[in-house]
Amino acid sequence: MAETEEKVSLIPLGGLGEIGKNMMAVKYQNNILIIDCGLTFPEEEMLGVDIVIPDYTYVLENRQMVRGVIATHGHEDHIGALPYLLKDINVPVYGGRLTLALLQAKLKEQGINGAKLHQVKPRDVLKIGPFRVEFIHVNHSIADTMAVAIHTPVGTLVHASDFKIDHTPVDGEVFDFYKFAQLGEKGVLVLMSDSTNVERPGYTPSERVVGETLDKVFRQAKGRVIVASFATNVHRIQQIIATGLKYNRKIAIVGRSMLNVVNIAMELGYLDVPKDALVEPGMVASFPKERVLILATGSQGEPMSALTRMARSDHRQLEIQPGDTVVISALPIPGNEKLVAKTIDQLFKQGADVYHEAMEGVHVSGHASQEELKLMINLVKPKFFVPIHGEYRMLIKHARLAEELGIPAENIFVAENGQILEFTPEKGTITGRVTSGALLVDGLGVGDVGNIVLRDRKQLAQEGLLIVVVTLSKETGNIMAGPDIISRGFVYVRESEELLEEAKEKVNQVLDWCLERKITDWATIKGSIREVLSKFLYGKTRRRPMILPVIMEV
Repeated sequence: MAETEEKVSLIPLGGLGEIGKNMMAVKYQNNILIIDCGLTFPEEEMLGVDIVIPDYTYVLENRQMVRGVIATHGHEDHIGALPYLLKDINVPVYGGRLTLALLQAKLKEQGINGAKLHQVKPRDVLKIGPFRVEFIHVNHSIADTMAVAIHTPVGTLVHASDFKIDHTPVDGEVFDFYKFAQLGEKGVLVLMSDSTNVERPGYTPSERVVGETLDKVFRQAKGRVIVASFATNVHRIQQIIATGLKYNRKIAIVGRSMLNVVNIAMELGYLDVPKDALVEPGMVASFPKERVLILATGSQGEPMSALTRMARSDHRQLEIQPGDTVVISALPIPGNEKLVAKTIDQLFKQGADVYHEAMEGVHVSGHASQEELKLMINLVKPKFFVPIHGEYRMLIKHARLAEELGIPAENIFVAENGQILEFTPEKGTITGRVTSGALLVDGLGVGDVGNIVLRDRKQLAQEGLLIVVVTLSKETGNIMAGPDIISRGFVYVRESEELLEEAKEKVNQVLDWCLERKITDWATIKGSIREVLSKFLYGKTRRRPMILPVIMEV
């Protein structure tokens, strides 16, 4: 009987059927290599939640197999959850210089020391356990983005990371066509490719297009120019600064994340900014308006960001003035459209001219459109194809694109987070499922906020809270004080005295009923109060506040 054929497994733990929290585990025998560990931002109904990270229970359960983590680039949706993972399991992390510098800043913020960070560059080849890993340069909206080819005894896997194909990149580092074609020529078992922009036909424009638009905006601007962009888009920031210098403007940087990234990028040589060109935000007023450029956070309309605070006249040092030119050089992330629209409205109200994504050329995407995605598949020529990084419809469309290019439908896998995809040199199958999902981070708590807590928060937010306080005699069970009713977010007490008096009467009736039947169990008394009050209040108000009975004994 033939011996069991060797296999390699892919286990997506995040990033499939969603945008963000990208995380992929590659398993061969008793060895696991992790690609990325990112976060996403909470949805509207996740009240009070700060960030959402992948549920990496599977990794912790198999911690002895983990050989390392590859960070493809420094965006939050790829490295944002790494500090949490590294707290639980200190494994080596491999990434580019800028990627590791941004990660190091995050680790420092969270007080994590002793992380094993290993710097790599394009064309490096490393042996990590049984995996031979090649790093390949690709273009994206952050420097140092790398795809990876993972050579295993079963075959070669290519993880394309987030990418686009830019023939005129700002840093002159062109997409490594040769490496992908060489891999395709030798034979690739599985390609995992970015699906973010699969719905866009054609090609994604070059980053230099933004530089040309900025030049036109700066040339026409009579007053100050304020540009909001993603802090991590170092090439965009370089173009903004270069254009500001061209028009003899002093540069003020506002917003903590912008300041952090600019400092790190300058230190590492990714940004070229003459020191005498930078001024403190508080110094801006001492320069003529036509000589000022303000680089700010807030391209997503975040309530606490510099641009948003300036728009609502809430910033400590700067405010919008009539005649200011504001450029929002970013697309709203899905879910942020309302926040961005509100900020733009406020900027117009303050008398600013605003250029935003609806106007051509102030932003280009960092992700490949359809023609570039086709080119990636044609270069790599994989036997099996797994679309990654995208909502479910995007994965399906990417799968159809691959089928159009001649990959058989049975060799294309539209997977879900947690599924185990097993590949042999001849065959691919989905064989099972591991624990996956989302961990909610709220303050210092990781995963301690679940559906029940969120449901309570939602109820509190929508219906309010009613606290009933009553003091009973230990000996007789008679009421010694109360019942007192405290209302928060349910009704305005001064205008609802009659309703609350009736509610107190209902509580008295419940307590008398319990006393008659000699019921002394607090849980039963509280349950009865809750039930009777809930029915009464719903009948009177059609609202269901959270009711918290508090019983004290003397």
